[in-house]
Amino acid sequence: MTEPGASPEDPWVKVEYAYSDNSLDPGLFVESTRKGSVVSRANSIGSTSASSVPNTAIDYIQFLHKEKKKQEEEVSTLRKDVTALKIMKVNYEQIVKAHQDNPHEGEDQVSDQVKFNVFQGIMDSLFQSFNASISVASFQELSACVFSWIEEHCKPQTLREIVIGVLHQLKNQLY
Repeated sequence: MTEPGASPEDPWVKVEYAYSDNSLDPGLFVESTRKGSVVSRANSIGSTSASSVPNTAIDYIQFLHKEKKKQEEEVSTLRKDVTALKIMKVNYEQIVKAHQDNPHEGEDQVSDQVKFNVFQGIMDSLFQSFNASISVASFQELSACVFSWIEEHCKPQTLREIVIGVLHQLKNQLY
């Protein structure tokens, strides 16, 4: 049934359920549900304030500006990285070219074994001082010890002394 005085074809009039033999008429139920949905949507649209749409748009535009700024900063960082990598590439190409243009002479050549022995001597010396200075009781203590060791044993003067000592030791072994 419909409201009194309303046309049955009027879609905005609330339809009451029609009952026949204590059961719901399926056609009226579907129509009532459809009209209720339309009315609900119309009410939700009508309840939106006039300022909420522009405010939402402004918020979204501000969000987009922030995202654009982040992306521009990322592009700038990547450009700097590319520039640095290009410089490194040029430097390495120059090193390779210098090695190709200047063939090594046999008597100036240092054998790989001698290079390894120098490296091993330097690393052994550093490891001995590292091993004596480090405590691994906790991560915090380990970190503090590592920083302290680096500051004390990796100074240029200290490293220079280690390298000179290793070279003298190897010189005495070879000659």
